[in-house]
Amino acid sequence: MNINKKGIRVLAIAESFKKEKSNSILTGVVMRKDFVIDGVIFGKTTIRGSDATQNIIAMFKNLHRNDIGFLLLDGMIISMFNIVDGEIIYSTLGIPVIVITFKNSQGIDDIIKTHFPDTYKIRLSIIKKLGKREPILLKTNKVLLLRTWGISLEDAVKLLNSFLIQGSVPEPIKLAKIISRAYLKSL
Repeated sequence: MNINKKGIRVLAIAESFKKEKSNSILTGVVMRKDFVIDGVIFGKTTIRGSDATQNIIAMFKNLHRNDIGFLLLDGMIISMFNIVDGEIIYSTLGIPVIVITFKNSQGIDDIIKTHFPDTYKIRLSIIKKLGKREPILLKTNKVLLLRTWGISLEDAVKLLNSFLIQGSVPEPIKLAKIISRAYLKSL
């Protein structure tokens, strides 16, 4: 992947959910590096489930596109502890995966043990396998935490900066969040 290519496209996925519902809304936005929106797709995950990884892969495949250069995800633990496995997504789709988070956390081991007394060991082993988040500094002097697969941290920062106008939220993620919230409100 040539990260300097002007027409490089990202599929950015963000979610919106209500705790009392059984599913979370996933919205994927395809955006070119010049901020042209080139597609939108919807998906869902089960609240407190374990289907996020496979549903994100399905969203990508349902686009039927071969021009998407990388996948950008808003968070690794979504939909009330539905864990996204970036390594499986990368190995399945063969495109780089960048996962962003905005806040450092002290860990969620105890919370997962409480909510999933029968399966917490599996969930915690997946989280441990995904590795640590790396703090990076954006061109706006804001800090993000990243996990990456199939791309160096340095190239991931360059890509994120190219999709950033202000603040710390890359434009494709910002748009995916807005659409996801609006779609959820309409239901």
